[in-house]
Amino acid sequence: MDNQRNIILAVVLTALVLFGWDAALRYLYPQAEKPKPEAGAPAAVPEEPGGAKPTREGGLTSAADIALEKKDLKQVLSAGGRLPVKAPGLSGSVNLTGAIIDDLVVNRHRQAVEKDSGPARLFSPAGTPAQHFAQFGWVGAGIELPDAETRWSAPDGATLTPDNPVELSWINPTGQSFRINLSIDDDYMITAKQTLANLGDGSVVVQPFALINRTDKTASLDSFNVHSGPIGAFDDAVQYGPDYDDLRDEGTVRNDGKTGWIGFTDVYWLSALIPGKVSADSDFRALGSGLYRADLLYKPVTVARGKQVTTETRLFAGAKESAALDRYEDGGVPKFSRAIDWGWFEVIEKPILWLLKKLFTLAGNFGVAIILLTVIVRGIMFPIAQRQFASMAAMRAIQPKMKALQERYKDDKQKQQQEIMALYKKEGVNPLAGCLPIFLQIPIFFALYKVLILAIEMRHQPFVLWIKDLSAPDPLHILNLFGLLPFTPPSFLGIGVLAVLLGVTMWFQFRLNPAQMDPIQEQMFKIMPWVMMFIMAPFAAGLLLYWTTSNVLTIAQQTYLYSRHPQLKAQAEKEAADKKRAADRDKPAKSGK
Repeated sequence: MDNQRNIILAVVLTALVLFGWDAALRYLYPQAEKPKPEAGAPAAVPEEPGGAKPTREGGLTSAADIALEKKDLKQVLSAGGRLPVKAPGLSGSVNLTGAIIDDLVVNRHRQAVEKDSGPARLFSPAGTPAQHFAQFGWVGAGIELPDAETRWSAPDGATLTPDNPVELSWINPTGQSFRINLSIDDDYMITAKQTLANLGDGSVVVQPFALINRTDKTASLDSFNVHSGPIGAFDDAVQYGPDYDDLRDEGTVRNDGKTGWIGFTDVYWLSALIPGKVSADSDFRALGSGLYRADLLYKPVTVARGKQVTTETRLFAGAKESAALDRYEDGGVPKFSRAIDWGWFEVIEKPILWLLKKLFTLAGNFGVAIILLTVIVRGIMFPIAQRQFASMAAMRAIQPKMKALQERYKDDKQKQQQEIMALYKKEGVNPLAGCLPIFLQIPIFFALYKVLILAIEMRHQPFVLWIKDLSAPDPLHILNLFGLLPFTPPSFLGIGVLAVLLGVTMWFQFRLNPAQMDPIQEQMFKIMPWVMMFIMAPFAAGLLLYWTTSNVLTIAQQTYLYSRHPQLKAQAEKEAADKKRAADRDKPAKSGK
């Protein structure tokens, strides 16, 4: 009766896992069905409750917004009055009206998984659905200052390149000269040197500023393990927040401490302002209508007649490539590598990413690199596996004695446990030794999970055949005949080929494990592979590839070690035969009922 109750409880818990997991995934990782997300900018957050939820990667999700964005970009960028930007990392233009950097695409990363989708767009002009731009200027009183309508002058035919900085200039009617010298490097950093030369009468007081303005329509999903939204480094510590909801509620959030950098992050993209040697105050603001701003405001400065003052600010606008962020951090940007929200396992995640990139260089395919990584991990853990099998052999050897103790003290569970522990001590057996490889793999598995969802190096990386993006779930589902039927199964039924391979290999792996003395544990081990098949189906294809490969290697490892421990295999076969005979004896009794 107890066994039946436990089995029913196990089935109920399994159902809760399946359906509850699906509900949690749909809440935490919603997927836009129509149209395809625009991956170039980061994903949509609803302005009002009940709107479309953001996607994991981000981008415009409304068909109307996507069509309007294309139309607006074509119209705005063809109007002229722009300074072209051409660099290895970034391309686009600067709007000379307002000296606004509002047109940038990331050359090294595609907008979508299709190879002809063009470069990913990060910045778009004000008023477009994907609005996202940066601006540098001054505020003050008693003096005419340049604003968003000011038309700046640039050298004829100039193009901003790593080898060719460009200076924008404007002079007000009272003789104050304003200049913004722009330079760009090979990656994603633009440096703006703001100079005010006072050629008028008397001194003037101004405050230089820099800002980033963006919409939340292109924001990626902000989840419990990946932050999306306002971000910055203050007093040498990275602050992942507030989020967009907080800003909508509070209006303005002022940042305490020394600002190292400030901006907005998405899962793959970052726009951030880095002050120069002069300290600056900073805040985040909600502007309404789904628009937000990050402000960098320097202290007021007095410029005497005939003098000038220069303030330097850097703008990072690009992909969160780990190597690039590390280089900028080495160049003086505090904690810039932490713009990637690695979490607790950074000490494991970054070496795994480094190793994956090295293996990718060797193999030319990230899927093959993941397989090679799995081989390396299993190879390192092979000595531990050998000790695990030795422990399994010892456990099998004392099982008859354990059964005798369990039968003798079946009415006194406390005494039974004491006697079993004494048996372990006498025989020199550690019952937890077999769990060690599993415990050691947990941080590696979680670290690989974070690498797959955070590292832009993994974005849109194909494996073979239908696997075009290892950082996304398996796109083919068995229930709709791999896309032949016109419907998309819910995530908990979206079982793909990799998920099935995961379940099958796990089932074979469990078949090789020692038989469980507890019948409930044995039943759980029988259904666990299929439960995990459902649970893991919505995860990144690269993660399923790692786990399936690990299962295959474990099966091969166990088969080899069984050959080295024939007594273990013989005992396993004997136990299986005993169970079969016991089951055969029970059949007539059950049929007689």
